[in-house]
Amino acid sequence: MKIICIGRNYTEHIEELSNERPASPVVFLKPDSAILPKKMPFFIPSFSEDIHYEVEVLIKINKVGKHIDAKFAHKYYDEIGLGIDFTARDVQKQCKEKGLPWEKAKAFDGSAVIGTFVPKETLDLSQIDFKLLKNDAIVQEGNTKNMLWNFDALIAYVSQYFTLKKGDVIFTGTPAGVGRVVENDVLIGVLQDVESFKVKVK
Repeated sequence: MKIICIGRNYTEHIEELSNERPASPVVFLKPDSAILPKKMPFFIPSFSEDIHYEVEVLIKINKVGKHIDAKFAHKYYDEIGLGIDFTARDVQKQCKEKGLPWEKAKAFDGSAVIGTFVPKETLDLSQIDFKLLKNDAIVQEGNTKNMLWNFDALIAYVSQYFTLKKGDVIFTGTPAGVGRVVENDVLIGVLQDVESFKVKVK
């Protein structure tokens, strides 16, 4: 499987990091080794002093597809989830300044939290509420109605470049409110008022 991540898909998050609004989705990948094993803590890597959480709604692909038309994209996923794209912000900043790829900052081991998936039929995909709590305080709140590109548009765009395969996961972007984690933080992701994951930071 592969993890396909979308950057800059919520206007307020673009603004909080002083980024430019993109004309098309920003895409990067994480390897399967980035997946944090279930019930395991997230260990802050030694190469960063500024790891940020970014909560995101996830799409799980259910069959092989390439050059998928947006009007048929809904046939390529049955489940929706929630996760975290952990980011080494200091490393990312260094990479950006040098015009280098972001993988060291985004694709390191354990950088992808994948919570429980639920059937898409149980949700209104155009307005899914989700949030992240850090130590029981809400730090991020989002709704899919505020995405610049919705699920079907993302699948259509990404499938121009990558063949989508069963089990692939698309991280659809994070809303405003990203921030740093420190040792002993507890992060809880909530999708439509139901807990999707809980991660302790070490």
